[in-house]
Amino acid sequence: MPKYFFHVHHGHTELDEEGEELPDKHAAWREATVTAGQILQGLDGGLRPQEDRSMEVVDEFQNPLYTLRISAEKPK
Repeated sequence: MPKYFFHVHHGHTELDEEGEELPDKHAAWREATVTAGQILQGLDGGLRPQEDRSMEVVDEFQNPLYTLRISAEKPK
């Protein structure tokens, strides 16, 4: 089963060095969206305007597959 890695960026990069075995890239997408939702919920209101967070999903060869972004902007 292929392995996928979920790298998180928020001011600095947290590399996923363990990865997760999943059936295919569609399962990796689902895992990424669930995990991104959990991360956002875990911020518990702590996301500040002008902060960006992202998660990059790569395959076992470090080929980028998806990038999810959370961006907070303050209207001008």
